[in-house]
Amino acid sequence: MKKILYGLAYGLWYGLSLLPLRVLYWLSDVLFVLAAYVVRYRHRVIQKNLRNAFPGKSDRERRRIEQRFYRWFCDYLVETIKLMTMKNDEMMKRMRFSNTELLNEAVYRGQSVSVYLGHYGNWEWITALPLWVVPESQCCQLYHPLENSEFDRLFKHVRERHHALCVPMEDSVRRLIKYSQMGFPLIVGFISDQAPLWQNIHHWTTFLNQDTPVLTGAERISRKMEHVIVYGDMRRVKRGHYCCDFRLMASDLSKTTEWELTDKYFQLLEQTIRRDPSCYLWSHNRWKRTREEFNHYCYVDEHGKVMFRKNVGQYQKPKE
Repeated sequence: MKKILYGLAYGLWYGLSLLPLRVLYWLSDVLFVLAAYVVRYRHRVIQKNLRNAFPGKSDRERRRIEQRFYRWFCDYLVETIKLMTMKNDEMMKRMRFSNTELLNEAVYRGQSVSVYLGHYGNWEWITALPLWVVPESQCCQLYHPLENSEFDRLFKHVRERHHALCVPMEDSVRRLIKYSQMGFPLIVGFISDQAPLWQNIHHWTTFLNQDTPVLTGAERISRKMEHVIVYGDMRRVKRGHYCCDFRLMASDLSKTTEWELTDKYFQLLEQTIRRDPSCYLWSHNRWKRTREEFNHYCYVDEHGKVMFRKNVGQYQKPKE
């Protein structure tokens, strides 16, 4: 049954991906009407996020951002479909990278690189990075495997088309050390703007006008493996065309303090978002965990591990 499901999903995705992008954008226009006006996909979450992130904007301005978000998001969906069969030359025209010399120079020095990214623009097309960097490197991206193993296998197949390996988050350190020991400097992509689980909250920062719990795994892994740190500043140039500009954050981590890079990453990501808010993933319930709830349900023990408190009413653990 799983093989049949995989075959059907693969066939549908492959068949749609053979359509020219101009045809897929017609599909995107239909999806936009359905998402924005019929289904109103995650409308309340989007409104709440925009209201909290941009309290100085008028309701009209926020509604305009929301409508532009729906248009971009539907384009993102069909662009991800196209990723399965898009040829290298077309991909390089549509997903461009600048300042790749920062990555290549580190690779030539024998250093690995951590690339901090966000859910902005088309992060799936970032997997085309191996087309732009020297072959002496090995590109990887950390990801959370899908619960459905067959769909996870399908997405993994698409994301690895350009030879950027998918590394499961829970096995990231072991796998990255293994790849590094094979003699190839790594270029590792981290998308670190998700909401962490309660037990993974070790740091808070101000992001888009809000007190925000953040993932710190990218910084901890980068320090452990002594990576060069760069930020990928994404832009949507026009429909179906993106550019990612690499900006150096740190080349010597011994000169930085704990969580300094995490804070800097969120500052840079906020600059990217404020430049054009419509291309950020506002439908994600990013701020569903508050510091008050964390302090009520959790505490940090003497070893720095987050523990759940007992006897806090009828709920001993908060909902994830």
